[in-house]
Amino acid sequence: MITFRFREVGENLGTRQLGLRVRTQLLPLIEEHDKVVLDFDGVNVVSNSFADECLAKLLFTMSFDELKRRTTFVGVNDFARKNIAIAFRRRLAANV
Repeated sequence: MITFRFREVGENLGTRQLGLRVRTQLLPLIEEHDKVVLDFDGVNVVSNSFADECLAKLLFTMSFDELKRRTTFVGVNDFARKNIAIAFRRRLAANV
């Protein structure tokens, strides 16, 4: 198991460009480890755009069930949790 600390990226995660950069760092970790802890402790804002680009687009490379099996979220505040859930909901509704 390995931990990816989003706070090291920033306190406010807002853009698609940043989401793409983080996803390119995150995907190899998910592929190489049985479980990746996605640690949002210290992150204030996760925008819909960032959540879609960084997290929901992981569904292009694996199923939602596999993603749930291989990751766990910790330290997510209510605002960020809502935006992350919306991003996943939209991707799943669009069949990725």
